[in-house]
Amino acid sequence: MLLLALGLVASPCASGASGVVAFAQDDLSNDWRREQVAAVARVLEAHPGVTFRVTDARGDAAVQALHIDRQIREGVDVLITSPADAELLDPVLRRAREAGIPVILLSRRTRSDAFTSFVHADDRAIARRLASFLFDRLDGEGRILMLRGVPGATTTRHRTETFRELAAAEPGIEVTDRTANYLRGDAILAVDELLRRHDGFPFEAVYAQSDSMAEGARIALRRNGVDPAGLVIAGVDYIDEARSAIRAGEQVVSFTYPTGGTRGGELALRLLDGESVPRQVLLDSRRVTRENVDEMEPIFGTSDSEARP
Repeated sequence: MLLLALGLVASPCASGASGVVAFAQDDLSNDWRREQVAAVARVLEAHPGVTFRVTDARGDAAVQALHIDRQIREGVDVLITSPADAELLDPVLRRAREAGIPVILLSRRTRSDAFTSFVHADDRAIARRLASFLFDRLDGEGRILMLRGVPGATTTRHRTETFRELAAAEPGIEVTDRTANYLRGDAILAVDELLRRHDGFPFEAVYAQSDSMAEGARIALRRNGVDPAGLVIAGVDYIDEARSAIRAGEQVVSFTYPTGGTRGGELALRLLDGESVPRQVLLDSRRVTRENVDEMEPIFGTSDSEARP
């Protein structure tokens, strides 16, 4: 178990909030998830009475469940997590709630309502908007490679199910999927394998459920002599690499997907102060293309003031 106890430094705006906030993260090798934790830390660092603990399950849902169990046993005042698997993590989060620990879910939820507040964007709505844009760019005909995220995560399920439902209504659209776990490295391996098996890249478009996977796909394509600008590539998150790719004509669209870490940190402070918090916080998502890319800042390094209660 990797446990990081962050010593938080006081600032002039520090309040009297005190207690232990634990974040059981899925995978800190993913830059989006590192930024999610960092955003929480930036909020809490103004409060010297707050101890912030972070664990890294390194992509293993069973390990993430063990980390949460340990936090329950050791005693925390607020638990933050983003469940890697909706079913596997549900029982341990129910135990946390039964132990009286408030649970904040960021971006992903479990099967039951065993949480205090859920901070998220609408993954089904994003998938609908992305599918509509992509099918229009393909004039309703083409082969699409869908790079899927972590299989058990609700974000993956919603982005996959909705996209496939819409594709089924398009006779000229064919979808093949590969799992790449929201990671560049896994996307590189998946696209490399496809290129090795075929004479060229057998798709006209790529739907990457994260921009990290879209970047991995581009790396593999270039490595094999395929120009990404010749494909229709769409992604989700809008990180720095997506902005660069859209500007270069190597990606047609991204939909912003804020980490929600700032709002998660703010909710944790309210819970430590004994305040009530909203059951759900819906985050805004915006479409980014060549038309507005220069007006849009990537989600990393922004103020993360994206929440809509």
